Amino acid sequence: MSTTALLRAAPDAIAAAARRVMARCDELARVSAESGSIERVYLSPEHARVNRLAAEWMRELGMQTWQDAAGNQVGRIGDPSAPALLMGSHLDTVIDAGRYDGIAGVLIALEVVRLLRVPADGEAGDGWTVPLPFALEVVAFSDEEGTRFGKALLGSSAVAGTWDASWWALTDADGVSLRQAFLEFGLDPGRVGEAARRPDELVGYLEAHIEQGPELDRAGEPLAVVSSIASARRFHLVVEGEARHAGGTPYDMRHDALLGASEAALAVERICAGEHHIMGTVGRFEAFPGAVNVIPGEVQFSLDLRGEFDASRDHVWDALSRQLDEIMGRRGLRWRSREVHSAPAVFCAPLLQDVVAGGIRATLPSRSDAPPVIFSRAGHDGMALGAIAEVGMLFLRNPDGISHHPDEAVSAGDVAHGIRALAEAVLLRGAEPR
Repeated sequence: MSTTALLRAAPDAIAAAARRVMARCDELARVSAESGSIERVYLSPEHARVNRLAAEWMRELGMQTWQDAAGNQVGRIGDPSAPALLMGSHLDTVIDAGRYDGIAGVLIALEVVRLLRVPADGEAGDGWTVPLPFALEVVAFSDEEGTRFGKALLGSSAVAGTWDASWWALTDADGVSLRQAFLEFGLDPGRVGEAARRPDELVGYLEAHIEQGPELDRAGEPLAVVSSIASARRFHLVVEGEARHAGGTPYDMRHDALLGASEAALAVERICAGEHHIMGTVGRFEAFPGAVNVIPGEVQFSLDLRGEFDASRDHVWDALSRQLDEIMGRRGLRWRSREVHSAPAVFCAPLLQDVVAGGIRATLPSRSDAPPVIFSRAGHDGMALGAIAEVGMLFLRNPDGISHHPDEAVSAGDVAHGIRALAEAVLLRGAEPR
């Protein structure tokens, strides 16, 4: 039986798997630090609870499970001596999050294992005994978003062996350091290096994820191949002026930091909108001293820059820097910046793009031509994993494209397509030389 026929014979199992993914997304959404919204951050009680749930679901599939030295939850099935094909995503969230970003990818990966697993007792369960030249691992990364400590990809960076000792000094909004949070969670900061994987231990990393944009929805397509993950740079910017009396200071004597920073934020939109595949966002904006009757003397704000290519992203930052020099010089203000995050673009491996495309074609035979290929403007754990393994990604349609918001959505039908397409991709990868 061909791989396509193998999974085509299981429509009921795949539909049940999709229903299970949707129900478990709802279950995980109830694990939140805030009543009435979803908030689940690194090294929190909620992080521990979802890891326990993920471990329970992994063990249901006969997987060996462990929480690694950085707090990522991992499950493995197959030959203990073989390298592994790693699948997964993350279970942490932004503040007031949706319930599918990252989470759906972890749960879809588990359902692929359910379909393709080699049961420990040798008897077929919901799926079939499928010979693969590698083991299967599923990872639920612990901190993709960076919500608590302001540094994204902590969990996957640990797995990639790129943990930076300077991160231990990062603090959350309550002044708790990353080192202290590790200890309070029950992790040993001195052992974080044990989470690192060697390149020879992995044959690749595959991730299913909702698209965090509207391209698939606009095209009426349920699935797409991801070609690359955006390069990113983030900055903390400060504009300094002079705080003076709001009523007593005439306009020709004002050095209003808020007006200068506002003009800078508008320049971000203007410059980025004129460049292909460059997105710039000012997400935080705070004026000091913050009194209604005082001209703002200082403004602090954030800048998130993303691009398909590193060079074009850096070109935009250079243009913005020149524009800020002009704005602040004209207004008698000063500005400075501190880069807080930098990640190069990660291009998905041609082989994994091919197997994902093959998985989509097998799942949607009416779309026998080349499936959609999309550049991901959002960051993902694959950005870190690219240091040690080939990366491939599958996007699922997100109605209206909204994400990082309670209205984030995906349909059970598209999840079913995603489960089958990812399973087909795994089988196709298994048929390739290692």
